[in-house]
Amino acid sequence: MAADAPAIRRKGSPTTAYAIAHLRPAAPHPEVFEYIERIQPTLDPFGGRFLVHDAEVEVTEGSWPGFVVVIAFPDLARARGWYESPVYREILPLRTRHNDADVVLVAGVPDGYDPVVTAAKLRAAAATG
Repeated sequence: MAADAPAIRRKGSPTTAYAIAHLRPAAPHPEVFEYIERIQPTLDPFGGRFLVHDAEVEVTEGSWPGFVVVIAFPDLARARGWYESPVYREILPLRTRHNDADVVLVAGVPDGYDPVVTAAKLRAAAATG
């Protein structure tokens, strides 16, 4: 049954996608405060909602200087649409002028995801590669 798990996702049903930012420590700046005040209206048309914001990071492996932000979207197309939207691009410099960051957009796994299936595919690829 595990091999069939990815088939649980119905064709055309998108997986949740995430915008993840790793922000480096920076001095407080009024433009960053304005960015934070103005970001939610840029997310609303794309179904974006904060999952992690302004939370303390507990580092369990390696190092993580700074903060993490996670925003969920209904799918990758809407996450990309938000990031590329004129309304978000208008406020983006308010943050980027003052914070170094790495930002990625990534699709989540579908319902029924089974890591055993992924491991089997990786083993098969390694054996033939």
